[in-house]
Amino acid sequence: MSSFKVKCLVGAVAIGSLALAVTPAMAKVEGDTIILGSAISFTGKYSTNGIHAQNGYDIAVKRINEMGGVKVDGKAYKLKVVYYDDESTPARTAQLLERLIKQDGVKYMLGPYSSATTKAAAPITEKYKIPMVEAEGASRSLFSQGYKYLFAVLSTSEQYLASSIALAAELAKQQGKAPGDVKVAMAFENDPFSLDVRAGVVDDIEKHGLKIVIDDKLPRDLSDMSATLTKVKALKPDLLLVSGHSKGAVTAARQIGEMQIDTPMVAMTHCEAAKVTENFGGAVNGFLCPTQWAETLSYSDGYFGSAADYDKAFKETFEGYEAGVPYQSAQASAAVLVWKEAFEAAQSFDTEKVRDALAAIDMKTFYGNIKFSEAGNNIAKPMVLRQIQDGAYNVVAPLEWASHKVVHPRQPK
Repeated sequence: MSSFKVKCLVGAVAIGSLALAVTPAMAKVEGDTIILGSAISFTGKYSTNGIHAQNGYDIAVKRINEMGGVKVDGKAYKLKVVYYDDESTPARTAQLLERLIKQDGVKYMLGPYSSATTKAAAPITEKYKIPMVEAEGASRSLFSQGYKYLFAVLSTSEQYLASSIALAAELAKQQGKAPGDVKVAMAFENDPFSLDVRAGVVDDIEKHGLKIVIDDKLPRDLSDMSATLTKVKALKPDLLLVSGHSKGAVTAARQIGEMQIDTPMVAMTHCEAAKVTENFGGAVNGFLCPTQWAETLSYSDGYFGSAADYDKAFKETFEGYEAGVPYQSAQASAAVLVWKEAFEAAQSFDTEKVRDALAAIDMKTFYGNIKFSEAGNNIAKPMVLRQIQDGAYNVVAPLEWASHKVVHPRQPK
């Protein structure tokens, strides 16, 4: 394990565990250091992705500082992030945001992990007029509230599995089948993110004329979906869709293998973050996995270089990512790059001037293009769909981004 990783994780846990015991005298800028704050999940159901996101924040901070920092009014400033552990609990997220703003004096925020916790954070940052650049809250309902201080680098959740519907319709057409002959089974965790994913899927199913045969909303903290999979075995859908964060992905991958589900197409969120290839091997061969980012895409910037360069640097910095860097880490790094650009565009630490600079961002990064709508969501970057092919995650849709052809039907091993 790299010394950098040890330092970051130990610091984060220590800060989180002392959240109620200490009162650091933080300010928006301390000497030559700009302080960013984040309440994020190091424990609880979102902890896997919370740590992926923190690693993404930290490697970007490290890279910016190594490249001379942030230049404002003729002076170079370093970046630093203060973390508190929100324990994967939205109420705790809100409490810690209040602490960061009111007690620690932090004026610039990085988002938490998940739509649920971001929904708890946004009203707090809005109330105090504190800009927040978030990378992990994809729920489209976040961007219908009229927030002026919320900016998200990622594509919204209704886009996650939509490309799998278009792909299923196209494959059916190639086989001489009518779209209405394509049967779809859906299993979605009953949480804000997954329900938004479902809403986008339903819209696209109606658009392409496919047929829904199973539409199950599963309990939060998804640990068993055998009842749904029993129906899948009986009804034999052509496409099975699953969304339930990392824990749901682990549950689905394990039980699909155990129950020998032979659905020709399986599309599921959070494949990489849940490390399904490492944990379940050939049983997940052929799974389709939506991603915000892939190392094979032709994005690049002046900080990390190409998407492939970022992938290489991340793997050299952190252990445990041999099979792939999750998009949760890449988009977290992009959020830090946005902060750097905004400070330098504003040439000020005034929160209103920085907010306006954020609203005007139009930049290219290794993660993709970033430009915010008036609602605060990124309107410049598409989702892509990867398929697990012999342990590798290969981009198969949309066609203009594809590095490999889709294998259909999937071929578990």
